[in-house]
Amino acid sequence: MKTKNEKAELISEIQEKLKSSSAVYLVDYSRITVAEISALRKEFLKEGVSYKVFKNTLFQKALENLDQYPEFSNYLTGMTGFVFANENNFIAPAKIIKKFSEDKKKFYFKGCYVENQFYGSDQLDVLASMPSKEEVIAGIIGSIASPASGIVGAINAVMRELVSVIDEISKKKVA
Repeated sequence: MKTKNEKAELISEIQEKLKSSSAVYLVDYSRITVAEISALRKEFLKEGVSYKVFKNTLFQKALENLDQYPEFSNYLTGMTGFVFANENNFIAPAKIIKKFSEDKKKFYFKGCYVENQFYGSDQLDVLASMPSKEEVIAGIIGSIASPASGIVGAINAVMRELVSVIDEISKKKVA
């Protein structure tokens, strides 16, 4: 049994994680083995995502103190794992959770908040199909670079034509 002081520290830790995260996911891990949860944690760590387990009552208390994420109260039952992501990778947990739950058939997405928008358990596919921040940036850069590469190609074509014309003129003058 934790002391009142230890519980207060855990509530404080939860509040800090909630404040510093742009996305918070809730999952049901009730039928997962220790080996599977270790593998899952490694996947989250690769993406810079934090996976924690807290008592639902302590998490609820942290939510009440912050007055945020009202929908979570409905999902704090059973064995709940909490995934915290920052703005650089807030979609990564959805992709990992989806893949893991499809592979193992015993790990379930309960719901999440991404940038203060709630997504229910039926919206995991939508979240997992969203592009990551890196993919969006790459698309934007690709779109910006396309016209530039077209211009470079046109300039090179004009220069090739000019060199060809000068070469033809030089051949005629020599002849």
